[in-house]
Amino acid sequence: MKKPLPKNLPRKNNPFSYLLIAALVLAGLTIMFEPDVLNPGKKPTQLPISALLAKYEADELKKIQIKEHLITAEDNEGQLYESVKENFATIKDLELTDTEKNTEIEIIDTSSDKMWTNILIGVAPFILIILFFVILSRKMGGGMGDGGPFGFGKSKAKVYDKTKHKTKFTDVAGADEAKDEVVELVDFLKSPKKYQKAGAKIPKGVLLVGPPGTGKTMIARAIAGEADVPFFSVSGSEFVEMFVGVGASRVRDLFKTAKRNAPAIIFMDEIDAIGKQRGGIAGGGGHDEREQTLNQILTEMDGFEADTSVIVIAATNRPDVLDKALLRPGRFDRQVMVDLPDIEAREQILKVHEKEKKLATKTDLTKNALNEATIASVKNNRKSVTQEDLDNSVEKVAMGPERKSRRITAEEREIIAHHEVGHAIAGHFTKNCEPVHKISIISRGGALGVTWFLPEKDTYLTSEQKFMDEMVSLHGGRIAERLIFGQTTTGASNDLERITKIARKMIMTYGMGDQKKLGPVVFKDGQKNFTGYDINEKDYSQDTAKEIDEEVKRLILDTEAICEASLKTHLPLLKKIAKDLLKKESLMRADFLAYFK
Repeated sequence: MKKPLPKNLPRKNNPFSYLLIAALVLAGLTIMFEPDVLNPGKKPTQLPISALLAKYEADELKKIQIKEHLITAEDNEGQLYESVKENFATIKDLELTDTEKNTEIEIIDTSSDKMWTNILIGVAPFILIILFFVILSRKMGGGMGDGGPFGFGKSKAKVYDKTKHKTKFTDVAGADEAKDEVVELVDFLKSPKKYQKAGAKIPKGVLLVGPPGTGKTMIARAIAGEADVPFFSVSGSEFVEMFVGVGASRVRDLFKTAKRNAPAIIFMDEIDAIGKQRGGIAGGGGHDEREQTLNQILTEMDGFEADTSVIVIAATNRPDVLDKALLRPGRFDRQVMVDLPDIEAREQILKVHEKEKKLATKTDLTKNALNEATIASVKNNRKSVTQEDLDNSVEKVAMGPERKSRRITAEEREIIAHHEVGHAIAGHFTKNCEPVHKISIISRGGALGVTWFLPEKDTYLTSEQKFMDEMVSLHGGRIAERLIFGQTTTGASNDLERITKIARKMIMTYGMGDQKKLGPVVFKDGQKNFTGYDINEKDYSQDTAKEIDEEVKRLILDTEAICEASLKTHLPLLKKIAKDLLKKESLMRADFLAYFK
């Protein structure tokens, strides 16, 4: 029988209620010690002291009440009067001692009132200070306890409600290999005794490794959803505080709670925040609080009993910086790679997200994304997502929204149009360049125009000729400007950066180029830190650096010559397409290919 989840969350009381209670208590005490006055329901009439004394002499007053300098009187008809005793030093000076009068004289002693007032004035600040700390402690974790002052040591892990946040493997698309590796964990959490009887040991820790956004957290939640067990989620950064020992206390509290609710899953996202190698070798310097937290995690994982059905799942995109003690057998000894999805996997992911969205009939999910497209369709008052919404969503995410307020002259628009068409034609007549998807002169983000080359399939290897063809297409914009207008502009600066980067990688990293000069050697370039200074030296001589520069220059000039020859051959076509692009502002793949039929 499963134990219910601990209900240890602090109640969310309104802090102002405490202040209101304190104010009511003080007011009640003040009223409690306030002396009675004559007929408090009636409003007294103000009279000079001389007039009040005249009524006394005429025997018209039933009762007189004296409280310090305030005199309240009630006549025989029940009317109230009030006067202020100003010029009389003592009660005797009023001469209210005539025994033949029927007036009742009452003198109220206020010395006790002053005593209680002074007590209240002295105690009230301390009451307010105590209430302030009570409110602060409730806000910061619920009082003193095992976790230290204000509950800093209590775990901040989120416990997901299984009824509201139930993720299954069917909700995780594009990670089939990763799901295959963790599916046995589900069976273990469902039937742990079956494995224990057979003597099998399920890993205590599983490390999910992969780039950001590949679905590591969703896979962990899917394991909990399939096994129908509690899921405790916490980020590595939530353990680290400025007080040494707080993180370790939170780790103890987290594991204690998970064991109490076993079988369960503890998920630690971004574990590299606390799991970096100790001693400053890979972590950039020692950190007492972080290292104590890491030590506590290692201790807790070693302290698992053989029959404890608690699995710790961690996620990171930097496994190289983790401490070796985390990765040894008995801890995170199983690593599951969660790679970036390929084309088929991305299509499966889109189909999962498509379930909650309305798409038009003619939409191709293999080319686009959904959420921004759905927002655009609602913005344009459409009931379903169209292909146009999908296309615009990709451009918006990749480059930014349209810059409609940017004022571009007619001369600049003409240069931009020829520049983009130059890229398209130069790439189209190469063998290995990706096909043209779209040409646009609509300004987005920092770009004045764009030519999209969209791959038709996933590739994992890149040949030397493909690099060369890509450089040819990048030269196209600058060469088109020079052929049509006789000069080049600053619009090709990014193209030149990319060309240079490709050429240097070909020579220095991939061993391409003239083998007689440099040979199949990898040259490690000097890396710069945030100040701009080299943090390690280059591993080649100045003579070799000169040869590398010459080879890079040769590759760039060779591809430029190929591009220029191609554009000169198709110069009339370049002018025609650019003219049409100025009118339409955008040309899709089918429109572009129609010029070559």
